[in-house]
Amino acid sequence: MQAGTLDTYRIQLEYALGSPFFTDNQVEILVNGDQIFPAMLEAIAAAKDSVSMVTFVYWTGDIADRFANALAERAEAGVDVRLVLDCFGASRMSRRLVRRMRDSGVRIRWFRPFRWSRPWQYDKRTHRKILVCDARVAFTGGVGIASEWEGDARDASEWRETHLRIEGRAVCGLHSAFLDNWGEAGKWEAKLINYAPDPPARGVSVQIVRASSTVGWTESAALMRFLLAMARQRIRLTSAYFAPDEVFERELLNAAGRGVDIDILIPGRHCDSRLSQLAGQPAIARLLEAGVSIRRFQPTMLHAKVVTIDSMIACVGSINLNHRSMGKDEECSALLLCPRLTGILDRQFDLDCERAQPVDRDRFVRRGLLERVKERLAGLIVNQL
Repeated sequence: MQAGTLDTYRIQLEYALGSPFFTDNQVEILVNGDQIFPAMLEAIAAAKDSVSMVTFVYWTGDIADRFANALAERAEAGVDVRLVLDCFGASRMSRRLVRRMRDSGVRIRWFRPFRWSRPWQYDKRTHRKILVCDARVAFTGGVGIASEWEGDARDASEWRETHLRIEGRAVCGLHSAFLDNWGEAGKWEAKLINYAPDPPARGVSVQIVRASSTVGWTESAALMRFLLAMARQRIRLTSAYFAPDEVFERELLNAAGRGVDIDILIPGRHCDSRLSQLAGQPAIARLLEAGVSIRRFQPTMLHAKVVTIDSMIACVGSINLNHRSMGKDEECSALLLCPRLTGILDRQFDLDCERAQPVDRDRFVRRGLLERVKERLAGLIVNQL
């Protein structure tokens, strides 16, 4: 089946999601902590006016100290530094680092702490990972601020990750997603950006899709379902947590039925959520029966969230292919309408597959009774995974 044109994809996604593609951006793909963290720290150190950051994970380790010191140093230099920390995801963060930053002038807000008056809100987190410096350069993807992400995915202590560095008008979409969480987590501020970045010439078209936690479908669910429906030749999915809902699974099966080549890469033996793996296994069995290729990454925890469609369009961000990302959490992703960058991500997918183990259909469908019982039990809480 013939793939669509870039204009076709652009028009379909703009009408489906209601947000425009920003043209003329510079985009750099960053792979693993060895590339991601130096680029982010360099941008923070170069900031002259503002640093805005929201993260789900802020844990411990040398990199946690380095980020805290970098943000504190900018605040001490008179830069407006604002940090949103998810109250659940960052609960393991050292309070020593919080004090260090606050004492230096970093303004910190905790997103949705538990309140007895509104306990249901605690179930809906911000899973966004965004850094914006001087409204000119921004980062988004899947990285957390913790020692697990340091290194180059060489062994189980160094997680595999993909992140983006963006310059250009698309930065405003990421800054808006930050302001969305900042405004909810404290007193609203009508601080406006009084300048705009100069767009690079002949750059990349980027669409920023931010999703807010809600009841029913979120923008994350709509984005992923539309991407699958658009595919005509090839779908490549990399997901840290793969437990798709019925609609997403049906879109994958429909794509396989119309002849689309589908490859899925998920964590193997190194996974920080065994329950998520168990909850996703019934869907994996049905997808394997439909001819979908599924591989499990072996060296370490695979935490990247990447989708490429027809070698022409790519999605990188915080969205997992599970129920939480589709319906409960605040997310943010960048769509890249660029065959060149999509090709780079596809080549990285191939490299990851060289370190992955295919899931054998015949062996998987014969998995034992105890494993199936575990799957059923995990399925009882699949909406939390």
